[in-house]
Amino acid sequence: MTERQEPSRRRVLKGAAVAAATAALGIGGTYPAEASDASVTATSLDGTTSITMSLTGGSLQWSARRNGATAFAGSAMGLRLSDGTTLGTDAVLTNHQHWHVDSAWQPVYGRNATVLDTYQEMRWNLRDNRTSINFGVQIRAYATGVAFRYVLLDPGTAAIAGELTTFVFPDGTLVYSARDEDDYHPVAPGSIPLTGTSSTDSGPLTDLPLTATYNGELIACVCESGRVNYPRMMLSSVPGQPNALAAYLMRHTARGSGSVQTTSTVTTPFATPWRAVVIGSTHAELIDNAELVLNLAPAGALTDTSWIKPGKVFRCNLTTADGLAGADFAAARGLQYIEYDSGWYGPEHTSTDATQPISAIDLPKVISYATGKGIGVLLYVNPMALSSPDSLFARYRRWGVAGVKLGFINDGTQAMTNQITAWARTAARHRLLLDTHDDVRPFGYERTYPNWISLEGVRGNEHFPTATHNVTLPFTRNIGGPMDYTICYGQSRDRTTNAHQMAMAAVYYQPLDFLYWYGTPSMYSTPSKWPGLPWFDAIPTVWDRSRTLAGSIGEYVAVARRSGTTWYLGAMTNETARTLSIPLSFLGGGTYTATIYADGTPGSSPYQTPVAVSTQTVTSSTTLNVAMAPAGGQAVVLSHG
Repeated sequence: MTERQEPSRRRVLKGAAVAAATAALGIGGTYPAEASDASVTATSLDGTTSITMSLTGGSLQWSARRNGATAFAGSAMGLRLSDGTTLGTDAVLTNHQHWHVDSAWQPVYGRNATVLDTYQEMRWNLRDNRTSINFGVQIRAYATGVAFRYVLLDPGTAAIAGELTTFVFPDGTLVYSARDEDDYHPVAPGSIPLTGTSSTDSGPLTDLPLTATYNGELIACVCESGRVNYPRMMLSSVPGQPNALAAYLMRHTARGSGSVQTTSTVTTPFATPWRAVVIGSTHAELIDNAELVLNLAPAGALTDTSWIKPGKVFRCNLTTADGLAGADFAAARGLQYIEYDSGWYGPEHTSTDATQPISAIDLPKVISYATGKGIGVLLYVNPMALSSPDSLFARYRRWGVAGVKLGFINDGTQAMTNQITAWARTAARHRLLLDTHDDVRPFGYERTYPNWISLEGVRGNEHFPTATHNVTLPFTRNIGGPMDYTICYGQSRDRTTNAHQMAMAAVYYQPLDFLYWYGTPSMYSTPSKWPGLPWFDAIPTVWDRSRTLAGSIGEYVAVARRSGTTWYLGAMTNETARTLSIPLSFLGGGTYTATIYADGTPGSSPYQTPVAVSTQTVTSSTTLNVAMAPAGGQAVVLSHG
């Protein structure tokens, strides 16, 4: 059973192999039948990463290390029930198990064609001394990070009011705090700013994903995965503990609309979401380790996924003529979808019938014309028009619509989590893609329902943020999952160069990629004025292989992604000009033609910096000098042969 097998096969060690591993860890048979003091460590199979769970005087704690360095010091674990019971402060250990898994799986789409799923897991069953409630804790160690979750074991129901979970960082740590769709700010863990109103969750609160930088190169990102029938987690500064953040289960929706839920009632046995920490030994490695979130999510629930097609999208103005022109533009420029955004059925905050287009749009004509050219149509819907999603989505499918973009999706409470996952299931039943916008956060559910292809939950590019913001996102929000970040190529309000906007298509993982936001087909009618068009024509949105080549949060990033035999390399910098030396050792054998879209001589504003196109022959032994202007970037196509 311990022989090396093909990566696509699962290996679970049991029996004698488990006994041998247990003895090696020094835990096998060492506990009394019930113990209030114990400790166990799960270690990734490559030996780099570990998570330790301890029970001392009946109280649970966890800690984590990476290559011998502390990533998280002793941090609390446990649950708080609505009647005041705290599980994890006075417990005894009743049973323990452990094993390891070495497997791989193929996502419907993703950063890579194959995802490695390799970890060691430890499970403790415990009993609360005061109530005799039985519960469990599961910990996992991957080469890419660590994770843990709680399990309520007794059959019945339970009302969960909160978690005791904390994240205690070493001295000198900075965390990148952002709430709702604000900018990121690096602060000490104890200095999260006070935010919120009387109708929202209030306090020193920050959203997930939450990235922490340490003294040295170590970097970590706290995420959640597998959030089903449970509120969204935020993190809060802890009075008197300057290095700690505490789990906070949201009681309000993100912007305060909807019912308040102070507790979440669940049917037990019940497992909470995974608290996942993606860890990188370097900033660049953090990006490549993001698939940890997927590995922790429930496996795919759909038997047929052949209809799920990622791709590039063009937003059309709200007329029939613009829809027809958009379909022509999409077909000519290698895009897969067009979209009618808010307003296509009337003012979105007052119109509740998303089946009646405004008079300016002949929707059947546009859908027929677009689909005849192989272009799918996406429609925006405000939740006010979602009183009957099953009938609405069924009608859209009859119309020939390919997917829906839901706006003003503000999750937070258990009820909103259930609403969003229900929308994903309903959309899947009617073979519709789903893109959710506004304040919704990822939790790996694109693995379970891959038709939920994208979500926002970020300060969007349509707000023309700074270059610093743009080079923070690969290390923060995008770690958690797909990110709908509209690319605004050629817009005079951009605070970045056009090459910087182009590079986003490779740097960010966004399987449904809205291009040319604020643009019109006529704007690009003279292609010679827009040298970036061939880059956007060619680049796909999902990948066979991804490699982050360089990066430092808030400063710069360079990512290469392969589709077939062609690599697409995107690099971006903040407001500081810089040149990166990028070895092309990731290339295969033979020669490649590098088509380079670089910043030209800087203009008086970043937007006015031209794109300079050149070509050169390269091999895997070439080091590419990637020069970028202030707020600039570079996009490179590496074609084999």
